[in-house]
Amino acid sequence: MVKKKVQVWLPLIFSLVMIFGMIIGYRLRENTSGGNSFLKNNNRSPLEEAINLIRNKYVDNVRLDSLESPAINGLLDNLDPHSIYIPAADIESMNEDLQGNFQGIGVEFQMINDTVNVMNVISDGPSFKAGVQIGDKIIKANDTFNLTGKKVSVDDVRKQLRGPVNSDVNIVVMRGSQQRKIKIVRGNIPLFSLDAAYMINANTGYVKLNKFSETTYHEFMAAMDKLKQQHMQQLILDLRDNGGGIMQQAIEIADEFLDGNKLIVYTQGAHSARTDYRCDKEGVFETGKLTVLVDETSASASEILAGALQDWDRATIIGRRTFGKGLVQEQFTLSDNSQMRLTVARYYSPLGRNIQKPYDKGKAQYEQELINRFHDGELVTGDTAKPKGPAFKTPEGHVVYGGGGITPDIFVAYDTTSQPKAVMQLFANGTLRNFAYNYYIENKDALQQYKSPDQFYKQFHPGEKEWQQLNNYAKQDSVNLNSVTTISKNFVLSEMEDLLARQIWRTEGYFELSNDNDPVVKKALEVLK
Repeated sequence: MVKKKVQVWLPLIFSLVMIFGMIIGYRLRENTSGGNSFLKNNNRSPLEEAINLIRNKYVDNVRLDSLESPAINGLLDNLDPHSIYIPAADIESMNEDLQGNFQGIGVEFQMINDTVNVMNVISDGPSFKAGVQIGDKIIKANDTFNLTGKKVSVDDVRKQLRGPVNSDVNIVVMRGSQQRKIKIVRGNIPLFSLDAAYMINANTGYVKLNKFSETTYHEFMAAMDKLKQQHMQQLILDLRDNGGGIMQQAIEIADEFLDGNKLIVYTQGAHSARTDYRCDKEGVFETGKLTVLVDETSASASEILAGALQDWDRATIIGRRTFGKGLVQEQFTLSDNSQMRLTVARYYSPLGRNIQKPYDKGKAQYEQELINRFHDGELVTGDTAKPKGPAFKTPEGHVVYGGGGITPDIFVAYDTTSQPKAVMQLFANGTLRNFAYNYYIENKDALQQYKSPDQFYKQFHPGEKEWQQLNNYAKQDSVNLNSVTTISKNFVLSEMEDLLARQIWRTEGYFELSNDNDPVVKKALEVLK
């Protein structure tokens, strides 16, 4: 009988105990919510504790997201220079270069005299299809937004012209003395990573890559196919000014130059097991002579590619010591859709070189290091005099170094030829670039008679007439060229010629002309002979 009574009352007793426990717990939480015990009775980190104190105790209401961004940046500042925090609002623009495209109308523009000038229209892009022309001046967008005047910034223009694919934007342009209203349907606009691919002589190809994005390998392979059809037997691969990007793209390209199952690169970190990346296919250029051009701005994925080819004695590296970034970042999305690019590993060349330069003295000193190379004379006297890390031997017995960039096999000094202040102002102010653009607009019919950059180089020679036109134009920017020497004058006219080639044939035209006077390219051609 007693047993039956217990069975009847047992559920009720358990319920009362549970309710009583919840009440005690709630009261205890209330009694410990103030003073130092707030910090002692939980497992939160000090950073979380500080944020909660501010949320619950601060004298004014505070938007916590305004505190979290600098707090995260403060954490990352104590790690390495390449771990960064990206607010949600900045993610799209930050990722454009890596994606290899953006959404917009497909024009290249420049602000000249407080007016948006169309410098280039992407072939078959939205603006091209709508009838926009080089030389048009965009004065209004979406019927109401005025795009002229000193208060209009480049960001203002981008915000008006960019937008989702298949959305409309109405612009008003000045073409000559007439206004025209044009409706444009926005689309995906490519951001090419390949600047040029052409035959520099009868059997030598030249390929220039400006970054490693999601489309780089595809662009590279298309270029190699074109050059091989033109009977390319040797290649100059130009990685100068290439700050890197997606590591896998560099690995895929390295595989096209290396045979067998060769190791290209491996990564390893305290919380990341070693991962090897090897060749896994037959490459398109495993045996032809190869040179790779690098400089102090070649970084990250560029160094992976150059390092692998150097370690396996596959290419001659020419130029100056590379930047020295041997850290791998992984991108993580946070709860508010912001992102953190966190360094998770170091990468190592096939011989085991990590070429990351020191960063133990802080970000400021790290960023100053390139400038120090100028002051120390390294870019003039040669990198080989000052190895930056331990020595390694390649299979053929060449000595290479780690710990501070890829040291080239052949050094070519930085051009320190000084130019007078007036000439430097032409470049700093964009005066020469804007003059070349205006010259192109005024002489378009005559310039379009040239069918190739090579014909243009051989037949178009700017002289005294163009110099006087430039002199008069420069005075509008308070630049006086009257006292410039003949040597500087010829230098400026040569640069003007290169810029005109860029205006007509884009980056490929520019490099076809400028490479003729480039000492690093000339050295590469000597080596290939």
